[in-house]
Amino acid sequence: MDRTVLLELLALAERHVVQGERHLNRQREIVAETEAAGRDGALAREVLRTFEATQATCVADRDRLLKELEQASG
Repeated sequence: MDRTVLLELLALAERHVVQGERHLNRQREIVAETEAAGRDGALAREVLRTFEATQATCVADRDRLLKELEQASG
């Protein structure tokens, strides 16, 4: 793949990872707030698990692009 395209994809993947971290942090707050209020946090925890799985995919994609970029430079 062209180096320029790889760099653009990597920048996008990095943005997704950063956004994902923000979503994860906020969802953790929601879980804590929900449970501190004595409400059932099952749904909030399920959303958190979904965000965690999505984040793992985003991180893996970013890492794959980094490896591909290293190999293309190499």
